[in-house]
Amino acid sequence: MNVQVVYCNHQTADLSVREKLAFASEDDLLRAYDVLRERFPASEHVVISTCNRVELYTAQEEPGEAPSTQELATFFSEFHRLPVETFLGDLLERTGMEAVRHLFEVACSIDSMVLGESQIVSQVKTAYETAAKGNANGPLTNALFQRALTVSRRVRTETRLSEGRISIASVAVGEFGRSIFDRFNDKTVLVIGAGEMAEETLRYLQTEGVGQIVVVNRTSENSQRLADQFGGESRAWDELDGALARADVVISTTGADRPIVDAARFRRIRKTGPGSPVFILDLGAPRDFAPDVAEVDEGVFLYDIDDLERTCERNRAARTTEIARARAIVEEETARFMHDIYHKATGPIVQRLREQWHDVSRQELEILFRKLPDLSADDQQAIGRSVERIVNKLLHPPLETLRDEARKGTPHGLIDAVKRLFHLH
Repeated sequence: MNVQVVYCNHQTADLSVREKLAFASEDDLLRAYDVLRERFPASEHVVISTCNRVELYTAQEEPGEAPSTQELATFFSEFHRLPVETFLGDLLERTGMEAVRHLFEVACSIDSMVLGESQIVSQVKTAYETAAKGNANGPLTNALFQRALTVSRRVRTETRLSEGRISIASVAVGEFGRSIFDRFNDKTVLVIGAGEMAEETLRYLQTEGVGQIVVVNRTSENSQRLADQFGGESRAWDELDGALARADVVISTTGADRPIVDAARFRRIRKTGPGSPVFILDLGAPRDFAPDVAEVDEGVFLYDIDDLERTCERNRAARTTEIARARAIVEEETARFMHDIYHKATGPIVQRLREQWHDVSRQELEILFRKLPDLSADDQQAIGRSVERIVNKLLHPPLETLRDEARKGTPHGLIDAVKRLFHLH
């Protein structure tokens, strides 16, 4: 059995690379799963694609059937129509125990920009559900992702990692927004997009006493739903320019496949408004606002995911103790998962080997007893017990070695050797 992950995240690649490899919608992911199933039929697949990371998990019953990093890079290249050389150096691969540990760290937000953030576990769960919808997952990935959700729950309940500012929205608004505005109760907030990130941001801003809320989304039903939830107003997509001109704070989370506002467009928008300072938090991946929007005038303050990463380093340094406690839980759960998964792999081999040798011993005993018909029943039982002890003693060293390797998580070579040596299927 084998598990691997090929990924780039906020620690390994800048936003421009991540946004090129991101899957902007569920439909994109479902199309990707169709390609993956056709190209790698012996593998299970789950993709996590967020503003901070793009990660492709695969699992196979036989390690030799695992796709290579180059093959997975070719998939990304062809699916997104990108030259491989533009991102290959930013892709990392982990296999076996390292891949399992990585997912557990992702699920409990140890390697997130905002330590302890609650959104990532929801994203992991959604990724798993989407893979199931696309018929891309299977027994191994099912076990892996269900255990990842368990690890996340343990870290939330057994550590203080989730205390304080634990969402991207809270850190972004609290750190960046407070450096521009003293208060938010007299500000007009424009949210572009109506998904989970937009809802989380509005929930935090509401605790800050935000004044007026305006929601713009391509689907009017979704923008109206979100606006009603927070006592705001919904605007049609073609009213975006007017809403931008009057906004003091802009939170953009659309998930569009390219920037929706460039510098030229925003320059025109600024000319129609009061020209007061505007704080733009672009949480889109890819970006919703082109980087040069920040250069339109001195009153434009544009921040994106990479800016957030640098700010969150202070948060990480201040919580070293809780990180250590969370990592201890991850290590414990990783070892337990590897033991469980390899026990399932070695168990049938151990059982089949025992059955095969005891079948041979029984057959030989029957031949012996036919040749020695004068043996009493007691003598036959005594001989049978002796032969059984011999078989058990002969089997003990190889089976014990196999179990030891399974506990360490790397029994593939021994399993294959035992299968070949004893013709097991």
